[in-house]
Amino acid sequence: MGAGHSKGAAIARCNPPGMAFPGMSQAVRCGDRIVVSGQVALKDGQVAGIGDAQEQARQCFANIEAALQAAGADLADIVLVRCYLTDKAAYGGYAAVKNALFAENPPASTAVIVAELLLPDLLMEVEAEAFAPRPGQETA
Repeated sequence: MGAGHSKGAAIARCNPPGMAFPGMSQAVRCGDRIVVSGQVALKDGQVAGIGDAQEQARQCFANIEAALQAAGADLADIVLVRCYLTDKAAYGGYAAVKNALFAENPPASTAVIVAELLLPDLLMEVEAEAFAPRPGQETA
């Protein structure tokens, strides 16, 4: 994790190995808040689970988890999830995975239908926000 801002450690841009792309950071930590860029079902440069909403959702959340770990957090720290779906029919698969991951403490959540995503085989893109105090700075 490296700072990329004149304010030093106040803002940190984080990219897990193999997930760095020009012009974006996979996660940005601003103090206790972590914003994760929209994640799609890319694994090793290929779309995972073509046509399978649950498999794509699992890969999206695996990518979110990797980005959060690079920022010093995990899925349990997520407070907000936004999902952009290319087809209403994919919502059931996405929701099944999300509901299983967050059965105990579900985050605020939004899902919207969009015309398309960057690659035609993608059924969804999922972004997240997390709250994770740095060690030694936990709030009461």
